Amino acid sequence: MGRTSDAVTLADLDVDPHPVLARLRADEGPVAWVPALGAWLVTGYDLAVAVLRDPRTFTVDDPRFATARVVGPSMLSLDGAPHAHHRAPFSPPFRADAVRARLAEFTQTETDRLVAGIAPRGEAELRRAVAGPLAVAVMAEALGLRDTDPATILGWYDEIVAATADQAGAPPGAEPPSTAAFAQLADSLREVINGPEHEALLKEVTGPLSEAEVISNAAVLMFGGIETTEGMIANAIVHLLATPAALAQVRDDPALIRPAVEESLRLEPAAAVVDRYATADSTIGGSHIRTGDQVTVSISGANHDPAVFPDPDSYRLHRENAGKHLTFAHGPHFCLGAHLARLEARVAVATVLARLPRLRLAGPAAPRGLVFRKPPELPVRWDTPGVAFHA
Repeated sequence: MGRTSDAVTLADLDVDPHPVLARLRADEGPVAWVPALGAWLVTGYDLAVAVLRDPRTFTVDDPRFATARVVGPSMLSLDGAPHAHHRAPFSPPFRADAVRARLAEFTQTETDRLVAGIAPRGEAELRRAVAGPLAVAVMAEALGLRDTDPATILGWYDEIVAATADQAGAPPGAEPPSTAAFAQLADSLREVINGPEHEALLKEVTGPLSEAEVISNAAVLMFGGIETTEGMIANAIVHLLATPAALAQVRDDPALIRPAVEESLRLEPAAAVVDRYATADSTIGGSHIRTGDQVTVSISGANHDPAVFPDPDSYRLHRENAGKHLTFAHGPHFCLGAHLARLEARVAVATVLARLPRLRLAGPAAPRGLVFRKPPELPVRWDTPGVAFHA
């Protein structure tokens, strides 16, 4: 069967996976069966790339991929020609130039508004005060839901995520669930598709795609954009505030925000793992994979592979190959929203550093999470006029 590791627990992977993944890679090799996951775990960079680039052998199109059971087939849950059919119409609006033209000004304005709202306080929990609300607002703007209350969107998000989690263990052929949240989201997206705003992104993709296909893809874009972008912003702020030398350099030269964000993306990917399912017997990294086996690519492991990233556990502002990370995946499922996520993270980091003097951590803020990794809380303090600095 191949190498097996009974020692890896879900708790290990939730709290701090990096030492565990390093030991697993060193002791068992770059691919090992992990009973706690019920999957082959790929921790080597080159093999992670190989799996992600080979959707014929390692597919997402499997009944165990629960998201499709809740929101319907989409670019997230299909491969081959069906995947291309769903993804291609969305690609032009999410190119770097299109994202800048459509959303750069809104992102800066919304970030300014959020930071201005907390600036007089001198302290805040930035994940919920800035990172999360910004991610929600930008995705709502991108998809034409700007008039929808962010609290409503988050309520939909929570219910749909819960329904997806419930479906993870459902047997093949089980009746797909019906959730009020997805029905309400679909109604709102339908209004955008059929509404009068000619510049709406969803109108641009309605020709090649049916209304139902637009809605399913918009749903996965929205919730992927909220969850992972919130984590990227929070993690980037934590890494800088926890690395005084890098923070000082970025304060002196804001142009370094780009590499600062990129190194944070490498060091702690907001989406730590992605799942694939073997369509045929194969051998990777010396392990025999059987048809139907789950193959989980550890993005965290690949991003910390010392063969690619020397001193991988350190935050190095000037790491020359930081952009080689796999945080946005690779191959046909490379994250469609990568340019938008980078834009939001860079704007958020630049704005909080510029507008919140002597910004500093005010408590523990270590990222955690088995699949999605971000700090549960990001407590910070900063100086305000007339208030003395206290370390």
